[in-house]
Amino acid sequence: MLYLLLTFLLVMLFITTMSIRVKAPPFFTLLFGALFFGLLSGMAPDQVILAAINGLGKIFAIFAVIILCGAVIAKTLHAQGLIEGLVSDLRQRTGDTHSLSGLAGYIFALPATCCITAFVMLTPVLEKLGGERSGKDLLYLAAIGSVLSYTLIYPTPVVIPLFSVLGSGASPLLFDLVAVPLSLFLLGGVVFAFRARGSREMDGRLRLEEKRGDNSIAPGIHWKAWAPFLAIFAAIPLFSIVFPLSHESMIQCIMLAGLLVCMALATPAARIAGLLQGTRHAGVIMFDICGAGAFGSVIVASGFPEGVFPGMMTALPLVVIPFVFTAVIQSAQGSRVVSAVISSQVLAGSAVSASMHPIPLILSVAAGTCVISYLSDPFFWLLQRTTGGSIWEVVRNYTLPLFVCGMVVLAAAVGLEVVLTGG
Repeated sequence: MLYLLLTFLLVMLFITTMSIRVKAPPFFTLLFGALFFGLLSGMAPDQVILAAINGLGKIFAIFAVIILCGAVIAKTLHAQGLIEGLVSDLRQRTGDTHSLSGLAGYIFALPATCCITAFVMLTPVLEKLGGERSGKDLLYLAAIGSVLSYTLIYPTPVVIPLFSVLGSGASPLLFDLVAVPLSLFLLGGVVFAFRARGSREMDGRLRLEEKRGDNSIAPGIHWKAWAPFLAIFAAIPLFSIVFPLSHESMIQCIMLAGLLVCMALATPAARIAGLLQGTRHAGVIMFDICGAGAFGSVIVASGFPEGVFPGMMTALPLVVIPFVFTAVIQSAQGSRVVSAVISSQVLAGSAVSASMHPIPLILSVAAGTCVISYLSDPFFWLLQRTTGGSIWEVVRNYTLPLFVCGMVVLAAAVGLEVVLTGG
């Protein structure tokens, strides 16, 4: 047990160094990490390579259609200027720009299938709404909102592997009935905290702009912009109740439904631009999570779950173990999807998943992807460059709020586990 744990920590240190100091692409750091871990744990070279290939292929099979659909939807909306329409609709109904920013990030991260993609596309729109100080707050709120939905709501690339591997027959609708109110509660708390500490300059500016009117964006609801979102969510009950499908089949169908609606409503030029740019963007994301699949598969094949988790179960409360394990992986390489993929694969082969209700188990892993959003997190550095703030400012406005949110999600997981299993 001790040797496997030390080997795992050594490989995590290697991945961290390669990610932060060398800035190597995640696919290569994870693939080489998988090879190093397998060989150091005593696996034969051929066994390591076959395990890595198997894990890589499984992840590609699950995610290829999903990520491609999401990326193409996001790029097609952006090519038509419909992101501004979404923000305009939210602005008319939220009443303040802080709530607007958080909700915009929260909502757009779902079809974008990437919280960073959602943030990048929203940045120019949000920067127009704020001054130097308040504008930074809006960007931080959009980032936090995108992370909360991305790590907690089904279907996203973070939650999909958790449900596919750890769901054990649980309903995605039941999970979202817990996750959506919880994530919105957390977002509301973060928005309240930002508003309470800031000045009223931004809300005053919003009211002034509303009086003047915005001639660049037509009033009313921009249904064309919302249509892919509505199609995705409408397809969930369709393929889970009316035409029951497995999790793996359902997620493919609902994302294809959103893509078909988006393509049908798009202009020919936007359709071409969305397909080209979305395919390129999806390829980058796919390589990273396929590397995670290879790493997770090798860890499982090495006997790590059987050797390490029994000892952890005697030292830590059961519901905390998935959280701690995921947080370690998240701190090492920074990608929330990678953390979810690796954790789901490793936990599936342990007594931990067999002993917990699937919904608290998934929430515990999701909480672990949030609590350490620091130097290894690419979103951290994107925010630092975009806002021009110091590292401490990004820690205060991004890392610490997400840490608190992660701890609240963990507390919710603990409470649910007690209620659902009685212990």
